[in-house]
Amino acid sequence: MTRIIVAEDFDIIREDLVDTISAQEDMRVVGQAGSGAEASALADMTECDLILMDIEMETTTAGIKAAEAILEKHPDVMIIFLTAHETENMILTSMGVGAVDYIVKGCSDEELLMHIRSAVAGRPMIDYKIQSTLLREYSRLRSSERSLLFFINSVSKLTSAERDLVRLLLEGKKVREIAEIRCVEVVTVKTQIKSLLRKFGCARTKDICELIRELNVAHLF
Repeated sequence: MTRIIVAEDFDIIREDLVDTISAQEDMRVVGQAGSGAEASALADMTECDLILMDIEMETTTAGIKAAEAILEKHPDVMIIFLTAHETENMILTSMGVGAVDYIVKGCSDEELLMHIRSAVAGRPMIDYKIQSTLLREYSRLRSSERSLLFFINSVSKLTSAERDLVRLLLEGKKVREIAEIRCVEVVTVKTQIKSLLRKFGCARTKDICELIRELNVAHLF
């Protein structure tokens, strides 16, 4: 029996998903959430195997942030994103965060259930899309010193705090500003920056920001 949490801010869509899943003999809905914050809290209180996570809830990236927080505490939970648009950025976002798949809203019940069952069986349907996307990206970046594969591997090693630090660096914030925003000592920020530089293999934070912009993946942060 696959235990599933459904996180979707539109009541009608969430209820429809719950009804479809609850009608299956091999699935059980163990919780519902209407925001990323609710989903994170629910995942801490409820044992589940898989979470259907809408990306845009209280903010445009609420589901992504919630998925990061959940997977950091519960790495064995599978996340499948719910999205309104199927794009290459969606594929890369799923990979960067650690989701196993994504489902385009409005798909048939059969397709929805197929995605869930494939993920549970260890054969997520996103696999072939990832391969296709990575091949195109690798070809585009083959002359570059740093490939998308290197970047994704580096991102997978970041903590939530480090990802937040990258976001602030991309916004052009200085060390002292970041310390004030996060209510920590300047030395703490400098220590985290050293960790970032080591994980990305860069000498300066400017190099990290340039790498992210070159790969057009700033949306991951």
